[in-house]
Amino acid sequence: MIKGSCMCGGVQYEYGGNFGTITVCHCSDCRKAQGTSAVVAAPVDRKQFQWVQGEELITEYASSPGKKRAFCSRCGSPLYSRRDDTPEVLRLRMGTVDTPTEATPAAHIFTSGIPPWAAINDTLPQYDTHEPGRR
Repeated sequence: MIKGSCMCGGVQYEYGGNFGTITVCHCSDCRKAQGTSAVVAAPVDRKQFQWVQGEELITEYASSPGKKRAFCSRCGSPLYSRRDDTPEVLRLRMGTVDTPTEATPAAHIFTSGIPPWAAINDTLPQYDTHEPGRR
C-alpha cells in the first residue's frame, strides 16, 4: 500500500494499485501550479485510491476547460490533477508520496519552449507534447 500526504499532514491518502507512466511535465501550467521547472506525475486508478484524512481540505481549481488541479487548502501542496473526460484517473503528484518506491519517470513532456533555467540534465526521452500513446 502506497501512502502519501500534503506538507502539513492534513490530507493523507492510500493507494493500492500500480503507477501508470510517470512523466516530468514542463508545460507552463505545470510550472505555474508547482512554482518550479516541472511536475513529476503518475496516473493512478481512482478506484484503488482513497483519502484517509483531510478530504475536506482539498480544493480543486479549473485550470483549463475540463481539467482540475487539486491542492491542500491549508498548506497549498499540489496533490493531483484530473480530467472530466477520464474520471477514473487521477494524475498524482509524486512529491506527495511518502512510501519509498522504485518507480521512476519515463519521459519529459511539453519540452518545447521551456526557459533556459529549466534545463533538462538527464537522458530520458523528450517530447514536445504528450508522450506517445497517451490519450
